[in-house]
Amino acid sequence: MTILDLLTQLEAHPLVDPSIPKASYMPLDLSVDNSELQAVNVSDAEDLERYIWRYMIANKAKIAYGGYLEKRGIYQRSTYFNQTNPETERNIHLGLDLWIEADTPIFAPLAGTIHSFKNNTNHGDYGPTIILKHHSEGGEFYTLYGHLSIASIEDLEVGVEVTQGAQIGTLGMAKVNGDYPPHLHFQIIHDIQDFSGDYPGVSNQLDLAFYKNNCPDPNLLLKLY
Repeated sequence: MTILDLLTQLEAHPLVDPSIPKASYMPLDLSVDNSELQAVNVSDAEDLERYIWRYMIANKAKIAYGGYLEKRGIYQRSTYFNQTNPETERNIHLGLDLWIEADTPIFAPLAGTIHSFKNNTNHGDYGPTIILKHHSEGGEFYTLYGHLSIASIEDLEVGVEVTQGAQIGTLGMAKVNGDYPPHLHFQIIHDIQDFSGDYPGVSNQLDLAFYKNNCPDPNLLLKLY
């Protein structure tokens, strides 16, 4: 069984409040192809947050989502991502984002164990991050939760079991989450390699084939669309 087959067969608990119906989720385009963003300073967390909330209000949405393999201009503000060579500039998003208020509780979609956690403090990075390890008959894989609150990674222990649907953290504010509007970066990772508490969430064009294979579409598990 491939990782893609496995993900489509699993039944996931919602990442946020399960009482929110899927009809209240609205796709959000933050790609370089969205002409509306030309009037938004995407380098400023407050300006981008205003755009996102206006979009959500206009569409009567409680959660905005999207971003898998989306080419974004937001990373150009940070030297951590930006390179002079367009082929090595990291600007292709490898996870799926859920945009919602800070302090929103985040729940484990599947049972697993705490693989690692870390506060990734580079400008534009994840901020507080948790990685869970999952086992099933079809194999082993990992899920990453980025842009959490500082409290989410306090008093954690590697190897501790996490039940499906258990709260694993809350979303952080811009001052701790890498300087973004509050949101969850959720990513599936087949082979974690040697990473701990971190894993690339944005790829350049040269490495995209590898990361696309190693980090499959989170919607295969979440089934939002």
